[in-house]
This record gives sequence, structure tokens and C-alpha cells, in this order.
Amino acid sequence: MSARRLLREKFALGLFENPYVDEAAAASIVGAPEHRAAGLDAQRASVAVLSNAGALPFARGAKLYVEGIDVEVAAAYGRVVATPAEADLALLRIAAPYEQRSSMFENFFHAGSLEFPDETLAHIREIAASVPTVVDVFLDRPAILGPIVEVAAAVTGNWGAHPAALLDVLSGAAPARGKLPFDIPCSMAAVEASRPDVPFDTADPLFQFGHGLSL
Repeated sequence: MSARRLLREKFALGLFENPYVDEAAAASIVGAPEHRAAGLDAQRASVAVLSNAGALPFARGAKLYVEGIDVEVAAAYGRVVATPAEADLALLRIAAPYEQRSSMFENFFHAGSLEFPDETLAHIREIAASVPTVVDVFLDRPAILGPIVEVAAAVTGNWGAHPAALLDVLSGAAPARGKLPFDIPCSMAAVEASRPDVPFDTADPLFQFGHGLSL
């Protein structure tokens, strides 16, 4: 079924009838302003708000403490401060966990435990204890988000969104439209007990396929 869907898109694009590109036109097509705008809009639409205890949308001009977000980008949405103690809101961007393997090929395909390291969770808890904290997670694979949801004022998921696209959603400049493409499991024990060849087989998922809040 997956191969059929991929081939359908390729046929619709005419790749089999006309597999060659116009090299002379490439420079005016790749990176064109309208294409960049469409790409950013798609990224805004993909951001999924998984939990929100009233922290979102945040007010433009708020004092922001950021990690994993370019300061110059964040400065367009609020006043960036140096410490959580100075902030009205903390914005942290992290990635789903994976285990380092012995070869570059194995590391290209992230694998291993879906649980965040203790030091990562401790760092988030420390910041969340001093200021309302929004944690955005790059979900190239599902992650055990329960310990983060418990302490964060809001949790969002992304699949490679530019920080400006993310901040547009978090600030309410763009609507929250993203939905989960998979379940978020409640624990590694539930993952290990599930059948690897059956979709949506983890018991009592924290968030189910299609979950996504509006703001």
C-alpha cells in the first residue's frame, strides 16, 4: 500500500512521462519566494499542539527565555532574556530521543529507547519550576512525553518546522492545525508489549493518532 501511494504521486506529477528537468529554469524555481511562502505555510499547518494549560497563545512582546531557537528569530516575537528567572515564558526545542549505534548507517535511522535521558527531564523540570514552559519536540519518531507533559505549561510536536513557523503558531499569528500522524505511547513498557507489525497497538497511548488542539 505504501508503494502504491508513492507511485500514485509520481504518476500525478508526470515523472514517468517526463523524467527530465529544465536545468536552465532551476535557478528561478528553487527557492522562489512563492515556494518558500508555501513551504512555511505547510510547516505552520503541521505544528501539533499536544497539551496546553493556558500558556498558548503567548502575547507578542512577552519576555522569552529560549533554548534551541535562534535568538534573532525569537526577538521578532518578544524580548529575549538570558535566564528563566527573568522571563514570562520559556520556549524549549528538543528532539525525540534515540540511542547511538556503532555505525553511521545505523545512526541515520534513529532507533532504541523512546525515553528521554534523566538529565534532559531534570533540566526541563528545573526551568518549568521557575517559569511557565513550552516544550516543542521534533518527533521524527514517537517519544515518551508523559514526564514532560506533567511539568510543562504546553507541549507541541513538529516534524522539521522552521522556528518562525513554530512561533507563528505559538503566538497565535497562525492557527494551530497540526495532528499527530501516530500514537504517542504512555511508556516504553507499552511499546515493548505491542506487536511490531500492528499499527496503533500500544496500550493506553498518551495521545492518539490524529490528536491536535486548537488555540
